[in-house]
Amino acid sequence: MSALSGLGFERAAVSRAAASLVDAPPALREAATRIRARLGDWAAAVPGWNIWSAANLKVWAISGPGNLAVYVDSTVPLAEQASWLASGAALLIVEGRFATLIVNGMVYRLSGDPHPEWLAAFAAFLDCACLPQDALCWAWGWRPTQDTVHDWPTDPERMPCVVGLPARVEGEIYPACPPALGLYPVVPDAEWVERLLELGVTTIQLRIKSAEHADGQRQIEHEVHRAVAAGRAYQARVFINDHWQLALQAGAYGVHLGQEDLLVADLGAIARAGMRLGLSTHGVYEMLLAWHYRPSYLAFGAVFPTQTKQLNSDPQGIARLARFVDLFAARVSTVAIGGIDLAVLPQVLATGVGSAAVVRAVTAAADVGGAVAALEQVFAERRL
Repeated sequence: MSALSGLGFERAAVSRAAASLVDAPPALREAATRIRARLGDWAAAVPGWNIWSAANLKVWAISGPGNLAVYVDSTVPLAEQASWLASGAALLIVEGRFATLIVNGMVYRLSGDPHPEWLAAFAAFLDCACLPQDALCWAWGWRPTQDTVHDWPTDPERMPCVVGLPARVEGEIYPACPPALGLYPVVPDAEWVERLLELGVTTIQLRIKSAEHADGQRQIEHEVHRAVAAGRAYQARVFINDHWQLALQAGAYGVHLGQEDLLVADLGAIARAGMRLGLSTHGVYEMLLAWHYRPSYLAFGAVFPTQTKQLNSDPQGIARLARFVDLFAARVSTVAIGGIDLAVLPQVLATGVGSAAVVRAVTAAADVGGAVAALEQVFAERRL
């Protein structure tokens, strides 16, 4: 007997046709097909999502890699939720302006004003191989359009909000970065910062991996202060990764934080110090979470496979990067990161992203000066 048996669910027929909802009302099938057609040429998720529903809720099955239950405007008994989750499936509960998605042990909560056809849009975005939390965000921000060639959302203010985040304190804002930060090397120590500043690089990130420093905190503190002093001498933009307390002490231009750092960093102190804040994101749900804080820039990654950091998600790719830029570039400075080198840089910049962060393209180069010059030339050609 299936682990799903006895839960009161019925499964509709599943089709791999793009965004099709089988056995659903014709209007819902038509809407999903119409929306999917306007999202462009995306490889569909394989295997498909099987969306199940309680029969009386009139939600039908679509395709994707797993089982996902959807309740709309319904109170779900806790015992039923527990049984569903125990089967290894995902659960989406939508009640008015609020949505709760539980998938792979993670809970995602959104609030917003979705279009009446949001369920059809959800089917379409899932079929574009978006993760469920990202598909839901796109679907709740989706609106039908007539004046563009695609229906991907392009205004973050019309996207849903992540529920449960601390309120922003009035007056605590992060200074803006230039829309185009340009070449953005990420380097392991202050000596690299100084070396690149001498080559004319104007935006640099110091990313120290603590485990690599046997002398511990004292050595890291020295590196941060040395890098910040060098940046000040060259009037350059030096960001400090993770070590926000030391960045505050040294008076850094800015700090770069990951999603996990948002739970522990004193974001108010960073704002009051007048430092810029850059935030890492991996998918549109994390972008909306980061956008809540109105950072100085958003970093989109990883665009390509990278050897410098372990990834918890698949690379985003150029086409998805372009959608992220369309959504945020008019509101905040944008940075692409992950596996970027000279060969792919023109494709990356063609998306309109304001900056590209590089690591091995500089630090592993046999001729560092030549590598920097070649990368800078690509940026220069875009400005012509």
